[in-house]
Amino acid sequence: MNAPLTSSETVRLTQSDEAAGALLRADGQPVADDFPILARPIRKRRLSYLDNGATTQKPRAVIQALDQFYEQSNANIHRGVHWLSQHATDLYEQARDRVAGLLNAPDSQHVIFTRGTTEAINLVAQTWGQGLQAGDEILVTGMEHHSNIVPWQLLCARTGAVLRHARITDTGELDLADFKAQLNARTRLVGVAHVSNALGTINPVAELTRLAHAAGALVLIDGAQAVAHAAVDVQALDCDFYAFSGHKIYAPTGIGALYVRGSILKDLPPWQGGGDMIRTVSFDGSTWADGPQRFEAGTPNIAGSVALGAAIDYVRAIGLDRIAAHESALLAQATAAMQAIPGVRLIGTAPHKAGILSFLVDGIHPHDLGTILDTEGVAIRAGHHCAMPLMSHFGIPGTARASFALYNDLRDVEALVASVRKAQKLFGV
Repeated sequence: MNAPLTSSETVRLTQSDEAAGALLRADGQPVADDFPILARPIRKRRLSYLDNGATTQKPRAVIQALDQFYEQSNANIHRGVHWLSQHATDLYEQARDRVAGLLNAPDSQHVIFTRGTTEAINLVAQTWGQGLQAGDEILVTGMEHHSNIVPWQLLCARTGAVLRHARITDTGELDLADFKAQLNARTRLVGVAHVSNALGTINPVAELTRLAHAAGALVLIDGAQAVAHAAVDVQALDCDFYAFSGHKIYAPTGIGALYVRGSILKDLPPWQGGGDMIRTVSFDGSTWADGPQRFEAGTPNIAGSVALGAAIDYVRAIGLDRIAAHESALLAQATAAMQAIPGVRLIGTAPHKAGILSFLVDGIHPHDLGTILDTEGVAIRAGHHCAMPLMSHFGIPGTARASFALYNDLRDVEALVASVRKAQKLFGV
């Protein structure tokens, strides 16, 4: 790990890529070289892309996988007897195998392809949720993304069930005592973020799952902010559902996956009707396909699934442990540097965090700050981050958020610090 950045007014880094804390490939070159967009100047400046919590950039391997599929393998899957259809089907199912490997799922048939985390959670709400009754309860936490709140609100409105939430502390950690107090015999499901998208807090999901199961509840984990940053093992976590989005792990948008425990999957009713999710159809009634196909009606995002498989191969080749260590070092550097700036307030200071830094600058609205940083080539997110209840807890409308990825290095930290200083000077604060 690199030594902490100095607390001087501007931090100047003139080192090589390696000395600047870049994560390197096996050949000694920075992994950032694999991402074409990072070579594009923004406003005549080097791009410091720190909006990875919203979406990640794509390596050549993923872009090439998309191109190669359409150039050499394009056909519809599962239903064709010709060679191209069978070949495309093989690629699609191999991608499912890669997702299972990423999550250490016991069987790839426990993996359903979706458009992303939001659709995955809605799928659970509209299939498993059909069995809820008035008075049943769903428990989430106060730091959830709207995608792990709104589907449950809609479900509760339909069924008469009740949505509850466990409090968080002022450091942005889950109040475990309150979580335990909220669990009861009526709790049917716990929905929890593995990593908070707004704060970076890493929740103790294995412990929460153990507590939920002891109370008789199932557990859904929102893994959108986790899978690209550390190894995930759904068998060790013992969760019932695990959802993630491909575009957060260097794959295209519009593709993601939902892991479902096998004993639960076999009993879930269909979600959408149409082609490829059926076994038989007649005007007297229909029967359904087994396994994940029952939830993949219509032509899926075949190319996106193949590219997701390529993205998974890419991060696993680099090593998720190496990625986690690299991003942790960057977060430590950025945290120290930002804390040294007068007028900067960090939001979310839990001791166990992923590479997300949310902050406020006295006298500058986060949107104004984001705009000024953009003029310096620094891309951050500003707003409520689809976590309005969390912002209400802190009594603020939103934050500025810098989020790190495997291709970031200390030059990005330097650019962030320098541009925040510039914003303060422009605003006279």
